[in-house]
Amino acid sequence: MTVAAADIQTRAAIFRDCFGQLQTEIGRVFVGQPSVVEQLLLCFFCQGHALIEGPPGLGKTLLVRTLSDALNLQFARVQCTPDLMPADITGTQILMETHDGVRSFAFQRGPIFANIVLADEINRATPRTQAAFLEAMQERHVTVFGTTHRIDEPFSVFATQNPIEMEGTYPLPEAQLDRFFFKISIQVPGVDDLAEIMLRTTGDETVRVSSQFGAETVLSLFGLIKQVKIADSVLRYALHLVRATHADAPEAPPVVKKYVRYGASPRAAQSIVLASKATALLAGRYHVAAEDVRRVAVPALNHRIIRNFNAEMERVTSEEIARGVLSTAPPL
Repeated sequence: MTVAAADIQTRAAIFRDCFGQLQTEIGRVFVGQPSVVEQLLLCFFCQGHALIEGPPGLGKTLLVRTLSDALNLQFARVQCTPDLMPADITGTQILMETHDGVRSFAFQRGPIFANIVLADEINRATPRTQAAFLEAMQERHVTVFGTTHRIDEPFSVFATQNPIEMEGTYPLPEAQLDRFFFKISIQVPGVDDLAEIMLRTTGDETVRVSSQFGAETVLSLFGLIKQVKIADSVLRYALHLVRATHADAPEAPPVVKKYVRYGASPRAAQSIVLASKATALLAGRYHVAAEDVRRVAVPALNHRIIRNFNAEMERVTSEEIARGVLSTAPPL
C-alpha cells in the first residue's frame, strides 16, 4: 500500500468516526428519524445548505441547535418574521465615535457571518429579506454599501420552513431553493419515538451535548470527500437522473412529462455527486457506487423540481416525482 493510499484510509476512518460521534451526540437529544440526521450531516460535511421542512413542533429547530452544540463552531440563529429586514441578517454600517471624539462608519456584522446559521421559519420572512441570504449562500460573502465582506469557512445555512399551505408564509423563489444542497422532510414520529420524547422532555434530567470538532477538522474532511473517485459510468448515471427531471428531455419518464414545469439545475448534479462521495466514505469505499447516488438523489432533487398545474391539482408532490424518476431510471 502506498503512503498516499494509507493516508486516505486513515483520514476516511477519521471521517467515519467524526460522523458517528455527531450522530450519537444528536441522538441524545433528537429522537428517531436517523435518515434525517444522516442527510443533515452529509449536507454539513459537504459544506452545503439545507432546507428542513415540516409542521411546527417536530423538532426542526432543535435538530440544528443540537448539531451546533455538538460542534466547536460559531452559531447564530435568525428568527424570520415579516418585519425582519435584510440588514438584520447581513449587518450594516453604524456611526462610531473614538475616545478622542473622531467619528467614522464601521461595519457591524450580522448573524450571517457565523459558521452555522439557523434561519428559523424562513418562509415567514418577506421575499426581500429572504433574498438577503442569496449572495451569502452562493458566493460565501456579502456586499454592504459597495464593500464585500467574506464569510469564514466552514459556512452552512440551515433553514427551517413550515409547509407553504400554512397561513402567513411566503414561498421561497426557485432561485433560492436551488441554493439548498438538500431539502430534508421531517415526519411525525411514531408512538415509540413519541414515548421517548415524553420521557426526555417531561422528566427532571437535562441532557447536554458535548462539543466535538472545530473548523480545521471539518475543512480537512471536506477536502477528503472531494478526493473520492467516481467512475464515468456512475457520473453519467447521476447526470441521467438530473436530465430525467426535465419534461422535454428524452430521458424523462411519463411522470415528469405529465407533472413537471421545470426540472433540476446543474447544482442538483453537484449535490448528488458530492453527497455520493461522502456516502461512499461512510460505507468504507473510496469510489462512488450507483447505490450511493440512489441514496442521496431524492433530497437533492425534490426541491428543484417545479411542478405544473396538473401536479398541483392532483396533489402530486415534488418528492413523489423525484422518486418516480429514480424508480424508472435504467439500472447501471
